[in-house]
Amino acid sequence: MKQLRVVISGFASYPDVERNPSQEVPKAFAEQGLGDEPDDVLEDVDLSVNTVDLPVSFEEAWPKLKETLDATHPDIVIATGLKAAARGILLERCATNVIDTSRREAQGDIPGSCAEVAEEPQRKPVDPQGPAGFWTRLPLRAILDDFGSHGIPSALSSDAGTFLSNSVFYNLMHWSACQERVLSGFVSFPVITSEPHPRHGLSFDQQVEACRLVVRETARYYLDPSSSDILIA
Repeated sequence: MKQLRVVISGFASYPDVERNPSQEVPKAFAEQGLGDEPDDVLEDVDLSVNTVDLPVSFEEAWPKLKETLDATHPDIVIATGLKAAARGILLERCATNVIDTSRREAQGDIPGSCAEVAEEPQRKPVDPQGPAGFWTRLPLRAILDDFGSHGIPSALSSDAGTFLSNSVFYNLMHWSACQERVLSGFVSFPVITSEPHPRHGLSFDQQVEACRLVVRETARYYLDPSSSDILIA
């Protein structure tokens, strides 16, 4: 039986956010697993899932995730965060080598979260010696198609902004580029809502299902890669 190791990260509690999907959704998926939907590619796969909550801190978030990666040696890593203004799931395409905390509100980051990560607005590179950016390694086209067939609102996002989510995304992709074979990327969740047709946000069950589909399609791509199923631009 083929073994696949998956790590899914989220963030610890945000100020003024009652329920943080990046904290709750990965844990719920880890408990529920891939479900009973038939899948020939994943039929004989033993999927192990580890979740980790990252501190809301530039200094501490990536080292915490790196510690988990070093301990688990994953094949797939999916980092997640929260974009409060999003209508549905956002699949982030590019991690950029920039931190700009002065633009956090324009990027849709969580109001108030900057208090724990930066006392003063700053603009600087994530890694002064690193490249300008990294593309995701997730099979975005296959994931979007699966979202559509399950009625989950979603969209491609050009980047994860310039705040903490992007910093984690960039460091993750830089790390992934040095590994023999790891598929990794970043997914932004909207707020959790119980409204049937909200302007912003999705139900908790929809978000857990979205997480399940991201893992399923990435695992399928890992085991049976096809260039037609991946979209990075």
